[in-house]
Amino acid sequence: MKTTIIGYPRIGNLRELKFASEKYFRGEIMASGLEKTAREIRNYNLEIQKKSGLDFIPSNDFSYYDGVLDTAFLLNAVPERYTSLGLSKLDTYFAAARGYQGENGDVKALAMKKWYNTNYHYMVPEIEDSTEIKLAGTKPFELFSEALEVGVKTKPVIVGAYTFLKLARYKGSKMAVDFAEQTAAAYCEILKKFSRLGAEWIQFDEPSLVKDMTSEDIKLFVSLYERILPHKGSVKVIVQTYFGDVRDCYNELCGLDIDGIGLDFTEGKKTIELVKANGFPEEKTLFAGVVNGKNIWRNNYASTLLILSELEKHSHDIVINTSCSLLHVPCTLANETKLEERYKKHFAYAEEKLAELAELKKITVSHSPAETDEYRRNSALHSEPRTGGNEVVRKKVAELTEKDFVRLPEFTERERIQKERFRLPLFPTTTIGSFPQTAEVKSARNAHRKGELSDGDYEFFIEKKIAECIALQEEIGLDVLVHGEFERNDMVEYFGECLDGYLFTEKAWVQSYGTRCVKPPVVWGDISRAKPMTVRWSVYAQSLTDKPMKGMLTGPVTILNWSFPREDISLRESALQIALAIREEVLDLEANGISIIQVDEAALREKLPLRRSDWREDYLDWAIPAFRYVHSGVKPETQIHTHMCYSEFADIIRDIDDMDADVITFEASRSDLTILDVLKENNFRTEVGPGVYDIHSPRVPSKDEIKTAIERMRERIPAEKLWVNPDCGLKTRGNEETVPSLKNLVSAAKEARNENC
Repeated sequence: MKTTIIGYPRIGNLRELKFASEKYFRGEIMASGLEKTAREIRNYNLEIQKKSGLDFIPSNDFSYYDGVLDTAFLLNAVPERYTSLGLSKLDTYFAAARGYQGENGDVKALAMKKWYNTNYHYMVPEIEDSTEIKLAGTKPFELFSEALEVGVKTKPVIVGAYTFLKLARYKGSKMAVDFAEQTAAAYCEILKKFSRLGAEWIQFDEPSLVKDMTSEDIKLFVSLYERILPHKGSVKVIVQTYFGDVRDCYNELCGLDIDGIGLDFTEGKKTIELVKANGFPEEKTLFAGVVNGKNIWRNNYASTLLILSELEKHSHDIVINTSCSLLHVPCTLANETKLEERYKKHFAYAEEKLAELAELKKITVSHSPAETDEYRRNSALHSEPRTGGNEVVRKKVAELTEKDFVRLPEFTERERIQKERFRLPLFPTTTIGSFPQTAEVKSARNAHRKGELSDGDYEFFIEKKIAECIALQEEIGLDVLVHGEFERNDMVEYFGECLDGYLFTEKAWVQSYGTRCVKPPVVWGDISRAKPMTVRWSVYAQSLTDKPMKGMLTGPVTILNWSFPREDISLRESALQIALAIREEVLDLEANGISIIQVDEAALREKLPLRRSDWREDYLDWAIPAFRYVHSGVKPETQIHTHMCYSEFADIIRDIDDMDADVITFEASRSDLTILDVLKENNFRTEVGPGVYDIHSPRVPSKDEIKTAIERMRERIPAEKLWVNPDCGLKTRGNEETVPSLKNLVSAAKEARNENC
């Protein structure tokens, strides 16, 4: 069997692309300097893949910001508001990704959404009625040729025509089907050009095939490829799927004149059943996704070989593949110098997964696979007993009953009690939690971690930053304050460090969006709260002001979804274990006088199964109760907030309302406040704060812009239920952007308040 991967991380082993990009944004290097770093990363990636023995090495999996955005530029699907700025090609690209505010104009960025069921975010292409889809870019061809220069003939990777049209946002009366002919013609040109360049294989990524498909969806998919495939010439085409199974279109997919089909045997619940029941076309190559591309645990060769042996009954040409792009795991274990070997030996990052593919390839050609050294080592590793069990925690989870997830009194009575207690003005203003993590803050945290700054001096520094943050918020005029979260390295890792059962990595960075990288902690054992996590700083912050101070926590579902989870117990069990710990913290905050507590569930929608039939049993039936359990024990006068961002909430809006929080803030500005219609249609009960400006862009929104957003909110939501806030935490922004933005926010809210009176 041969081997391949769907894609490789593009940030660099030590986040070189992030740092070079940020230098470029600050004007510290030229475009040539950024490109130099990018090329070094690409060449390094090609070299290690070549050395690993990989048979099909991808190209065009590199991106300066996002692969879907790259495809939009490739296909001429770029709104005029960006192209009319008169910027360079690269700066036009970054204007669409990040927004732009300067002498050439003032434009918001494209909308940003979660990439299926991952923590990666993609930029949503905008297609207007006047858009002409055509081949307009050269990047995939340039990167293919660049790889040839270093002796590697690659498998170019491009977002497929169907997935591109399904991910796009249509701004006029036309829909996806109206652009099918143009899109197919553009992909024909892509194939012709690669044929002339000498490409042997090309991979079209079609993850949208694993979602629920209507008959119209299937018709669109088939019609696109029936138009495209006659023009493939000498190039062999792979249609690559991931994140699930293709139960709705398996036979149609197999019936197309394609040369390879990539199927996910890790997350695809029915993939093996589909192959068994329907067979696999004899003339096609099966790219079998059996190495998990989303988690860091070592592959279990025994389980994988069972799958491969079953597949050999149905296909004589199998390529061992990852289940998805390795974009979703860190680059290499080589930089984990502090992680103990007893833990590290269980992990495989991207580079180690290349080695696993090579070992699986070697084992499959052996006459006695179980006798190979690679198989024996792997078998011994997976037979080791797991440490970190906690019978007390397991017993508590097992004994939970329905009443433990219900908060009393019911919502409307709590709302009345809280209105009387807080007496907040109409359109109360607040932020989501974090304030800018300046170089000063990062330097102090780094010095403390290295032992160069004592515990006492570090705590004094954090108190000073909190006091400055409180004074700033009072000066700006915000109604409900936050302490700024200067003590936190990350909204998940910080809490993991206060919980038993977690492991922490040193350099396990994973791209979340653009230059934003996260370092997910690892759930190793059973989870319990080792110590109070936030009480000390929240209580100190409240002592500095008479205004309400929000205690800031991350919710159990988000903590789990933004960690590398265990694979030996269910996600439900892990979520409820974390919920036990967060509940203890909530009750501690309340007992110490914190009257408003925000439990962020930014990632609630993220791990929702891609198929509606799996929503309840596989996710919502434990995710929503996990959140409810966290706050079900607080007093009625304690106000519970939560926050969610960068997902499509319309289809689960009633479940979100059922979380029984008192206030929910949403990301909304990048999606033009479209959530307002959903809230109105569903008679959303919870008080709500749709974000009025985008914090992931460096631009500063004007007072009038924010006021217009508030006016749109008032048209759909009762004024007494509305809050005014940014989209998300301000951690990644600078003070020079944050302060004027918040001043404009407060000014707009006050004007709207006066007009409403």
